[in-house]
Amino acid sequence: MLGKIEEIIDNSVTIKLSININEQPSLVNYHVIFEDDTEKKIVGEIANVNQTTMIVTIVGEIANGRFISGGGTKPSFKCSVRLIKSEELELLFGKQELVKGYTNFGTSNVYEGYKINVGMNDFFNTHFSILGNSGSGKSCGVASILQKLFRNSTPPTNAAFFFFDAYGEYTNAFKELHVNNPALNYKSYTTNVIDPTTDILKIPVWLLDVDDLALLLDATTPSQLPIIEKTLKLVPILTGTSENVSKRKNDIIARALQDIMLSGAESTKIRDQVIGVLTRFNTTTLNLQTQIVQPGYTRTLKQCLFIDKTGKMQEMELVVEFFRGYIIDEEIEVPEEELNKYYSLQDLEEAMEFALVSEGVLKSDKVYETANIMNVRLHSLATGDNRHYFTYPTYVTRDQYIESLLWDERTNSRAQIINFNINYIDDRIAKVITKIISRMLFNKLSTLKSRGSEAFHIVIEEAHRYVKHDRDNDLLGYNIFERISKEGRKYGMFLGLITQRPSELSETCVSQCANFMILRTIHPVDLKYIKEMVPNVSTEIMLQMKNLKPGNCIAFGSAFKVPTVMHFDMPNPMPLSDNVNLNEVWYKDNSPKHLIQDVGATMQQQASYVPQSNDVSQIMQQQARAVPQQVATQQQVQAPQQVQQGIYIQKPAQ
Repeated sequence: MLGKIEEIIDNSVTIKLSININEQPSLVNYHVIFEDDTEKKIVGEIANVNQTTMIVTIVGEIANGRFISGGGTKPSFKCSVRLIKSEELELLFGKQELVKGYTNFGTSNVYEGYKINVGMNDFFNTHFSILGNSGSGKSCGVASILQKLFRNSTPPTNAAFFFFDAYGEYTNAFKELHVNNPALNYKSYTTNVIDPTTDILKIPVWLLDVDDLALLLDATTPSQLPIIEKTLKLVPILTGTSENVSKRKNDIIARALQDIMLSGAESTKIRDQVIGVLTRFNTTTLNLQTQIVQPGYTRTLKQCLFIDKTGKMQEMELVVEFFRGYIIDEEIEVPEEELNKYYSLQDLEEAMEFALVSEGVLKSDKVYETANIMNVRLHSLATGDNRHYFTYPTYVTRDQYIESLLWDERTNSRAQIINFNINYIDDRIAKVITKIISRMLFNKLSTLKSRGSEAFHIVIEEAHRYVKHDRDNDLLGYNIFERISKEGRKYGMFLGLITQRPSELSETCVSQCANFMILRTIHPVDLKYIKEMVPNVSTEIMLQMKNLKPGNCIAFGSAFKVPTVMHFDMPNPMPLSDNVNLNEVWYKDNSPKHLIQDVGATMQQQASYVPQSNDVSQIMQQQARAVPQQVATQQQVQAPQQVQQGIYIQKPAQ
């Protein structure tokens, strides 16, 4: 027995010690049991100890062989106080042996060698956040958790983790997934179009809808959305070739030209606009060289646009009637199979230009300027470096595209981790691509006939860059990440947010996370934010966050029955998240003589060496194998001796 209860205030219990504390190990953060003559046991955590007194915080109770968290029940003064036993500890932190449905997250910092095994459904069936300053061990923690998940004796072969990798760190950690287990696969995409080491990330442009294009073209007001909507309706028609498509195309062009003719503008302006439209948009039956036949003579349409010396177009009525001949009173329904579903950014740009004309925005310079700015951005996208990410080689549907992301052609089987290395693009386009793919995945799951038959996890590194409270709500009426955080769980869509600046995250997304793993956090704004946004965070936990060592975290939420202080095991292989070694960089020999010798030796080797057909691939394979071997060697040097499993429970003095 540790002592007697002296005072109870709220969830805090003061105990007058009856043991010699100097003969005990450090008892801070150990758990104690308050018990009396009833079957109920109240569980507390030791917060502070001095030579005569111990302060314990109530964390829950054990009843009917189950632990129930919460501080609602208080001990009576007649309760005896003792340290928790091993079998009771399992009710708080789980059993030591791994069974199906459980995975290891790390090792307790309080109970030496005690493994923290967590139910997969308890943790991964909710949104989660992993928070901590740069260098606190977030990347290693994530890699360690997933490596253990997939090295489990019963790995989740139908899992699908979509990583948005801000720095390209995780390929090294997961590339051997298939080597360790042939049923598992890792797949990566890069945004490096200059020197790609894997497939370049490409999104079919025809899969983009109004909301996607609004974000991609940086639309600023809902009034711009109708132009985008009309563009998407026009592009499969303007790029089609069937007879029905041509009639529909003539109808659209003729209506726009009629509006120009009847706009009331000066004749020269009308002529220039008509010529401009027909130069860019025409068909074999409606163009500037189309003949207009009148009794006694035949002229081309372009000749009928002649302006006389008085500045008037003499054949105005004739041309208007000519255009009306192409207008169809009842709109032709073009069969779905005749519409061109496969189009490019250039086709989209052309359709938007025509959408501006057909909407009559040329009548208003102000409206035209607001709408045309999107066309300018679309042109920049279609001709700039970012066009590579929206140039897809063949036509695919949305579901086929998602299936292609999940399918590993090397092994002809499904991939469980799909990594998008977005390190080589700026934050704006990276955020848009992240939203587009996330929305596509969400739409697929939310439209499944059998709800919840599939599950996707979106894990976003440096989430504070992308998961913000943007102007999406004002523009589109929603933010895709906030929608996923609120609605995703019922469809099998989950968010994993990894960030060093939680205060910059969307409050809605953080509030919907049910599990948190918080590593060292120092910034006062972030600490205040965590305190206000994250449930069940005590003052003691807040103080611990500032002093956690790298690789240590405080975990709490639905998967953890009590706040758990633990450390991650080092992943193997490691993610490429190490900082620059200044001792190596600053003192590297970069003298001219040294560089000349290196260049000369390299040129001599190249001149005397004739490569065989398989040499390049063999060298690359040797280099790839060398990386994990080097990492493993470093870990063998640095790794401490393994701690024997089990917990140390000191029997208190009688």
